[in-house]
Amino acid sequence: MNLNRPELTDQALGILRNPASFNWTFIPFLAFVTYVYFEEVRRKNWKAVQAGLALYAVHWAYEIGNALVRHFSGHALWTVPGGTSFLLLVGVGVELSCMFAVAGVIFSKVLPEDPKAKILGLNNRVLIAVANAAFFSVFEIFLARTPAFHWVYGWWGALPVFVTTYIPFFLASNFAYDWPAAKAKRLIGGLFALDGLALLLFAGILGWI
Repeated sequence: MNLNRPELTDQALGILRNPASFNWTFIPFLAFVTYVYFEEVRRKNWKAVQAGLALYAVHWAYEIGNALVRHFSGHALWTVPGGTSFLLLVGVGVELSCMFAVAGVIFSKVLPEDPKAKILGLNNRVLIAVANAAFFSVFEIFLARTPAFHWVYGWWGALPVFVTTYIPFFLASNFAYDWPAAKAKRLIGGLFALDGLALLLFAGILGWI
């Protein structure tokens, strides 16, 4: 495997959870996420809340995994070497995290009410997940050309991101949209609990990420 500009990993680690990099743009992002969820709760649109939280929980699992790849191999698959108001883990700043926090809510708006409805002969939940994943993967090509985001390994790019990352993100979100409340609480809550335990262990206790 040939590394492409591995020094960007060091740049990311240099600003990782460094208060000196903080700026106030984080506050309006947080306000936007809060508004989106409060509005869905006000409308009792629990399906959209489930879709949003499911995607966000999976997102954090991937970010933790990426940070562990960095710990064990020396380099993450993707890094955020700059351009963020606060770097949470080596591959995610608060801006990206806030976007993923609401992505499931936003994209749930295009889901047909009937989970079994077909589009082009395919299950709509699966087809829409693939379409959303393709959109995000193509947009990430642009991000990877900026100083703010970087794919470290030459073999890691839009296609592996599309297949291994964004399709699972949106499949989780789209199927969670239809889960009964009890199932959603159990599965989404369980995944957030695992994320929290992983962060406590690997970031807080061991200091690996």
